[in-house]
Amino acid sequence: MAVVKVNRKKHIFWAEINRPESNNAIDFEVMDVLEQILDEIEKNGSTRVLVLSGAGHRFFASGGNIKAFSGLKTAEEGRQMAKRMSAILNRLETGRFWSLACINGEVYGGGCELLLAFDFSIASKTASFTFSQASFGLPPAWGGTTRLVERVGRSRALEWLGSNQVISSEDAVSSGLINKLSITSELRRNTWEWALQLSRVEPDLIEELKKGTLHTLHHAREVSLERELDRFAHFWATPQHHKKVDEFLKRSRKSADP
Repeated sequence: MAVVKVNRKKHIFWAEINRPESNNAIDFEVMDVLEQILDEIEKNGSTRVLVLSGAGHRFFASGGNIKAFSGLKTAEEGRQMAKRMSAILNRLETGRFWSLACINGEVYGGGCELLLAFDFSIASKTASFTFSQASFGLPPAWGGTTRLVERVGRSRALEWLGSNQVISSEDAVSSGLINKLSITSELRRNTWEWALQLSRVEPDLIEELKKGTLHTLHHAREVSLERELDRFAHFWATPQHHKKVDEFLKRSRKSADP
């Protein structure tokens, strides 16, 4: 299989791209399995964190598979391919679960666009990042320009998109491209521990937090503030909130007892 389930427990679904013969490149088979994984997560409703990594230690994802896509010659064929992958990334970005990229090695082109759609990312200190699309005479295809500008700002995005430069893991984390670094030998353990922390949040609240932050990016401040107030009031009245308050008060009373 192109993407192999590694682990699924404690509300965490861990998958990895397993295409060593193509440096973990993304092709139609990878798209097929990513769609299947998202279908399953959305259907079962119990997954709170989806982790994606690359097999091996050298590549997370080397972008779109040039050989597999080389038969697409027309603008419409290119659009349909890009539209399909964009839909997958939109589902990652807006789903009722956290998405966490475990970046185990080098990332190129569309692989960078893939990680930008994840809520969080942790990378090996030996990882590197290259927006290589321009070397093929292309801009990003899967929403990478928009998300990169949102993540690091327009000037830095232009520099990276136009230069084909290799971005070190240190520069990636300092710029906000990724969240955290780990030594290679502890990457998977550190990723799992972070996933466990993230999994404490219920899916309905995950969905609200993701929607709220995206809304803030694309609407006027006053509109976002009003929406935030409305959504807070909604969650304030939920049984979930009342239960957590009761549990907190019980713990407080217990700790106060002599």
